[in-house]
Amino acid sequence: MAHTAPSGFHHGVGLSAALIIAQETLAKGRELSLAPLTVVVLDAGGHLKAMLREDGASLMRPQIAEGKAFGAMALGFGTRELARRSTGVPGFTNALSDLAGGRAVPVAGGVLIKSPEGEVLGAVGVSGDASDKDEVCAVAGIHAAGLVPETGDPVAA
Repeated sequence: MAHTAPSGFHHGVGLSAALIIAQETLAKGRELSLAPLTVVVLDAGGHLKAMLREDGASLMRPQIAEGKAFGAMALGFGTRELARRSTGVPGFTNALSDLAGGRAVPVAGGVLIKSPEGEVLGAVGVSGDASDKDEVCAVAGIHAAGLVPETGDPVAA
C-alpha cells in the first residue's frame, strides 16, 4: 500500500521560491563584485528551507547567515531594526542572545519574506560582505521571487 504525504500543512515560503531567492541573492552579489556570500532561507516556522554557500566563503558564514534570518523571524522585523534597537541597550542584546541560545545575529542582512498581502512567509539571512551589502542582496533575491522584503528600515517600508 502506497503512502502519501499528509496535505494541508503550510510552512510559508515554498521550496521553489526559496531556491530562487537563494540563487538570485548570490547573483546580486556577483553583479556587485562582493566577497563570497552565504545565503540561508528559513520557512515560517524558522526551519531551514535552503542554504547556498559560494566557493571561498569563510567557515562561519552559514551560521551567521542563519542567525540573521533567525533574528528576523524571532522578533518579526528585519535585523536592521534589531541592530538599531540593540545600539546602546546591551541588556536587550544580552537577553535576546540568552533567550535565543545565541542564534540571533543583530546586524543588517536578515530580511523577512512577506507575501504581497503582508503574510510573513519566512526570512533570508546573508553573510559574507558588509552587512548593508548583504541586505541589498537579500532584498534582490526576495524581489526576484515575486515576494516582498521587510528589512526593518522604516524609510524603506
